[in-house]
Amino acid sequence: MNNLLSWENLAVALAIAYLLLAVRESSWCWYAAFVSTAIYTVLFWNVSLLMESALNVYYMAMAVYGWWQWQRGGVQHQGVSIQRWPIQRHLITVAAIVLISGLSGWLLNKHSSAAWPYLDSLTTWASVVTTWMVARKVLENWLYWVAIDAASIVLYLDRGMHSTAWLFAGYVMIAVVAYFRWRAHYQRQQPQSNAALVEVK
Repeated sequence: MNNLLSWENLAVALAIAYLLLAVRESSWCWYAAFVSTAIYTVLFWNVSLLMESALNVYYMAMAVYGWWQWQRGGVQHQGVSIQRWPIQRHLITVAAIVLISGLSGWLLNKHSSAAWPYLDSLTTWASVVTTWMVARKVLENWLYWVAIDAASIVLYLDRGMHSTAWLFAGYVMIAVVAYFRWRAHYQRQQPQSNAALVEVK
């Protein structure tokens, strides 16, 4: 039990490092993310949160993708810049998340021993989309994380993963701060983008 707690605490520490580095738009966040999610893949499997375990396998792949996008993505391969999505795209995204979560929740409820199959599915599929949004530096990803992290706290408390529940409570607060920080950066980069367009014309 103590060994399990030690691994969970290490994953928590690395996850916090990931988030704080992501707030600062540092590509080092993806290294911390890769190791943290590798640990969580095993931990979640051991407590029967099957979708959460599968999600962390995806997170490992996205850590590699996110690092590449932040370092080499974008039009001139100098790394992606913060962007915003129109409201219509968000509505379509949320609707798709709800639909696929309902389907996977029903399948898990019928064919597995998964705990909280519908909520587990919702946080999983929402996290799949939102992690991709982080990799692409979509500003609103932080608002998605506020909702996802708040819902995830219920899962972790129920499974006795108290350190992780505290981590996600911290995530909620950090995500709010991150949103305003990224928004300020986005607003600062707009005049530069407009000036570049004028030069091209």
